[in-house]
Amino acid sequence: MSYEVKSLNEECGIFGVWGHPEASSVTYFGLHSLQHRGQEGAGIVSNDAGVLHGYRDLGLLSEVFKDDRDLQRLKGNAAIGHVRYATAGNGSVDNIQPFLFKFYDCSCGLAHNGNLTNAKSLRRELEADGAIFHSNSDTEILMHLIRRSRKETWLDKLKEALQTVQGGFAYILMREDCMVAALDANGFRPLAIGQMKNGAYVIASETCALEVIGADFVRDVQPGEIIIINDDGFTVDHFTNETQHAICSMEYIYFARPDSNIAGVNVHTARKNMGRILAAEAPVEADMVIGVPNSSLSAASGYAEASGIPYEQGLVKNQYIARTFIQPTQELREQGVRMKLSAVRGVVAGKKVIMVDDSIVRGTTSRRIVQLLKEAGALEVHVRIASPPLKYPCFYGIDIQTRKELIAANHSVAEICECIGADSLSFLSEDGLIEAIGLDFDAPYSGLCMAYFNGDYPTPLYDYEEQYQASLKEKVSFFN
Repeated sequence: MSYEVKSLNEECGIFGVWGHPEASSVTYFGLHSLQHRGQEGAGIVSNDAGVLHGYRDLGLLSEVFKDDRDLQRLKGNAAIGHVRYATAGNGSVDNIQPFLFKFYDCSCGLAHNGNLTNAKSLRRELEADGAIFHSNSDTEILMHLIRRSRKETWLDKLKEALQTVQGGFAYILMREDCMVAALDANGFRPLAIGQMKNGAYVIASETCALEVIGADFVRDVQPGEIIIINDDGFTVDHFTNETQHAICSMEYIYFARPDSNIAGVNVHTARKNMGRILAAEAPVEADMVIGVPNSSLSAASGYAEASGIPYEQGLVKNQYIARTFIQPTQELREQGVRMKLSAVRGVVAGKKVIMVDDSIVRGTTSRRIVQLLKEAGALEVHVRIASPPLKYPCFYGIDIQTRKELIAANHSVAEICECIGADSLSFLSEDGLIEAIGLDFDAPYSGLCMAYFNGDYPTPLYDYEEQYQASLKEKVSFFN
């Protein structure tokens, strides 16, 4: 197990550009701003006048392209890229995207963010039909479906394939003559369109990637849409009109960068609202409010502002620690947390502290942070979580697919409070979260996926249904 400061991970980030002479370099910079979405591997496929070239490898983007020549070889005025965290498939280089397929009649690059809920069934069916897979990622399934289709045009083949796969997906495909993006019928994952000063169009998982390359936001890709970009601009098509927004609420809570906007809502603003509402729902007397770096700082500032209690920097994160810290013993694991986070003794000693965090997964990290603060002299540590308790697995692209990983699945708030050693513990309510984000879609939960908190999944679970039902019967214990 990886003992990160957080133990939630999102599958990946995707980026594409069409119409820029330095397309691969633009893609590199776009992916760099999406690095928080995946650190296991990275790759780029470029389009050089209809000839596709690709390079991918394990590691951070800067490690994969540490030799400038690898990027320089990816010539052309269009490119797509991917940074990966595995939720489906293992961590071998064969699963690193974008995939590059070269057929007798065409070539195609493919990048995917999300998780297909019927991937196992489709793969068995395709293999029985003679398909040969080169990876164990669910992404490759889409290309097999396209090639198997008997529809007349490539676009109709793509539509049929998109109607067949289920679950969460944001795709970018590169063909010789165009770049194509598609989003699932619920829009679980964000996907935005931008335009650069020279007219080049870009597609990105988050709007922060548009900012870093100087692109202006054009619009979000909507659920069920297919966006086709070529030298004439972009056109919008649909593979289904049976859509209903269910944007992943964890994008706002934890995954997305605070400078990104999702469905018109700024992530920092949403998190600050979460903190403000949490302060109203769960007030407590204390000397200061502190946030757990980095994703909880916005919520902590909102809590402090609403409560009138001073905001202080009581925890400092080491920004230069390795992305993964895996150690075989409890003592070394705890040392890993100390390497990543330090309590500021001069700030917290002799004080009653409100520690705001965005979520509790296993409770392991929360317990260690509370311990750090008390060892630094904090008199009391009151933990406030700017989201509801995580009780149910995710099957749409987050690496929690069993209730065994979730302390709130079978323990009360009081039991969790005792486990992490806090003086008090409160979570944001579901209604508070919905109000804080402030989406206004005509859909359940105002267009948010809240399944992690209440088990109300927006789609059938298909291959995961049996696993989910079995997980409901598990008794989970985090107490030694």
